[in-house]
Amino acid sequence: MSTAPLVSVIVPAHDEEFGLRHTLESLLADAAPDEIDVVVVPNACTDRTAAIARSFPQVRVVETYVAGKVHAIGLGYDLCRTFPRLVLDADVRLSTHSVRSMAARLDVGDGVLAVAPRIEWDYSACGPLATRAHRAHDALMADRRVLSGVGAYLLGEQACLRVFPLPDVVADDEYVHRSFAPYERRTVPEAVSTTRPAPTFASLVRRRARARFGNRQLGPRTGSGPTAPVPPLSAADLVRGVRTRRIRPLDGAAFLAAVTAERILARYWQARGGASWSSDRAAHRTEEHV
Repeated sequence: MSTAPLVSVIVPAHDEEFGLRHTLESLLADAAPDEIDVVVVPNACTDRTAAIARSFPQVRVVETYVAGKVHAIGLGYDLCRTFPRLVLDADVRLSTHSVRSMAARLDVGDGVLAVAPRIEWDYSACGPLATRAHRAHDALMADRRVLSGVGAYLLGEQACLRVFPLPDVVADDEYVHRSFAPYERRTVPEAVSTTRPAPTFASLVRRRARARFGNRQLGPRTGSGPTAPVPPLSAADLVRGVRTRRIRPLDGAAFLAAVTAERILARYWQARGGASWSSDRAAHRTEEHV
């Protein structure tokens, strides 16, 4: 007799041929048959993303010509077979064990509705300037991120009813994060998402500008729950980090340069009317060949 999967996983993917295979291999490596229900949604792809997803027998694939992460997540959500439901970025590696640990945390019954893994950065493909800026940012964000910025979040049925359908925003994870009070969301230490950050300073600036644009788009809106937005990082936070030696001075200088450049780019996108959801292909090509 067949049983319901442990979780359903939605993987929105736009031109992710250089990272998706690793993501799916990690996700399904130790999974029992039908333990993890996976739906990959290639959207407006011009590469082999869909073909790679179809090479995994356990994976269901629904393609769309409409570009956009939120639209893709919605298509995948409608095809999921069970709760809880995990939204996973196509370039993030999350093991079967991590998925099980996250699902188990939701089952504790203490009011936690949404969980995420802790993040580990793989800097092996990063240039020195990008690495310095990433390290400073990671130190500043260590106590702030839960559901936002880790590339994966798992929502129980009640949580899904609160946030879906998602509004058409760039920062879906930030919207979801704001939809839950601190006591309703948790990081699961036993679960790890491994991510290769932007490999060059220019690609880092583009990613950060897109994130800044997404947060501006949310504005004062707090999602569907009671959480107020976390105050943005300030120069004082950076200075404090350097003074307390959590951040190296050169790392702090690189991060400050990235922030200055991202603000200029985000304003430019704002003037043009928006920023599109796209993968950093340079990052994925580097990952494939390292």
